[in-house]
Amino acid sequence: MTSAANFWDKQARGYAERPIDDVPAYEYTLGRTRSYLKDSDHALELGAGTGSTAITLADGVKHITATDISGEMLDIGRERAIEAGVSNISFANAAASTAPEGPFDVVLAHNLLHLVDDLDADLADIAWRVKSGGLFISKTPCIAEPGLGVKFGLMKLAIPLLQWIGKAPFVRFLGVSELENMISNAGFEIVETGNYPVRPPSRYIVARKL
Repeated sequence: MTSAANFWDKQARGYAERPIDDVPAYEYTLGRTRSYLKDSDHALELGAGTGSTAITLADGVKHITATDISGEMLDIGRERAIEAGVSNISFANAAASTAPEGPFDVVLAHNLLHLVDDLDADLADIAWRVKSGGLFISKTPCIAEPGLGVKFGLMKLAIPLLQWIGKAPFVRFLGVSELENMISNAGFEIVETGNYPVRPPSRYIVARKL
């Protein structure tokens, strides 16, 4: 976790200034997520980064806790929450295994699951933090899917080298079926899925804890 935290601390300011890659896909999935939220919910977001998603969704819940392993990212999130006048949000420097215990009505993880090195363990930690009948909502790039072309083939070759020189984080090459099976095996029933965007597929999954 320490090396990953250092990597994202160094990336924080540049990450905060980078525009969203696919605004329609981002806004659509925000809307789908919002449709599941209730104003009585206590929500947890893992891998919240600079807090943009948590801040945007805060008006749909009673309280949201935004966590990340990068303190620098969270500092930006705190600044943005103050600027947006959002008061029902708190920030915590934590990974899935060290996040507040809850239990929570909803746990969110957008663009995170492919970046953790022990996904089964993290999914178990997530399941433990979701109330029975509560929701786990995630969105994950699945770049192990076939037919993505030369660009992504080259990316798979380049990432290990970039990691070795400290220019890339850990990345897991996930397929859609593999990811869904792992979430199901962690004790969830999948209730909604979709790819937003379609190519490369960023799998949006809403899962209810059994």
